[in-house]
Amino acid sequence: LAAFKNGAVYIERYIERPRHIEIQVLADETGNCIHLGERECTIQRRHQKLLEEAPSPVITPEQRKKMGAVAVKACQEIGYSSAGTFEFLLDEDGSFYFMEMNTRIQVEHPVTEMVTLADIVRNQIMIATGVDMHFEQSDVQIVGHSIECRINAEDPKTFVPSPGKITAFNIPGGPGVRVDTAVYPGYVVPPYYDSMIAKLIVHARTRELAITRMQRALDMMVVEGIKTTIPLHKKIMADENFQKGNFSTKFMEEFEMTD
Repeated sequence: LAAFKNGAVYIERYIERPRHIEIQVLADETGNCIHLGERECTIQRRHQKLLEEAPSPVITPEQRKKMGAVAVKACQEIGYSSAGTFEFLLDEDGSFYFMEMNTRIQVEHPVTEMVTLADIVRNQIMIATGVDMHFEQSDVQIVGHSIECRINAEDPKTFVPSPGKITAFNIPGGPGVRVDTAVYPGYVVPPYYDSMIAKLIVHARTRELAITRMQRALDMMVVEGIKTTIPLHKKIMADENFQKGNFSTKFMEEFEMTD
């Protein structure tokens, strides 16, 4: 009260075992707005996402439609135009609660691109130049399953940053494998910025096949000279609860305790 001259109290609902679900939207300046489905962002450490996937293994078509409609309506109500993301907490009973909107491209946008074939970055640029979107919600189709692992320059057990010179850098390839990075052999990872050095993304017909493809891609990826979180992602991919889609934002706490 002394600092803000306002005695109002803001209360948030406590959800014991939530999932972190976000909805990708695209909106142009004429009011045309669509959503591109959801991303599952529940696997986190200290509120920082470690990996993402699309679609969520627990969201039903009905829930997707409902959450998407909420996001689209919000865009239209505020007159938003551009790419954006609405973030929600999903309760175990299926209820969902708005957290925030990010008015930008998300790190994890590639998984949405992989399952919808929508070029989100291109669409954002086109919208910014005043071009109207030439597609509607009915044109959006979600095909298959995609997973993204954030490859960080960190110790995979202690998460201590691991800056330094990369002496070898070999990335996986093949059908359904994508790597977003600016790193190369001889690149020096500085200690001053975010530790992410690459995003490893896979796509397959089913979630089970996507996990298998990610496991193979992680085995093929080689980064030497520094420590990375590749071994951590391998363990997560092999985890029974992850494979079953049975997890909450407490996954890493429980995962670390039983490792």
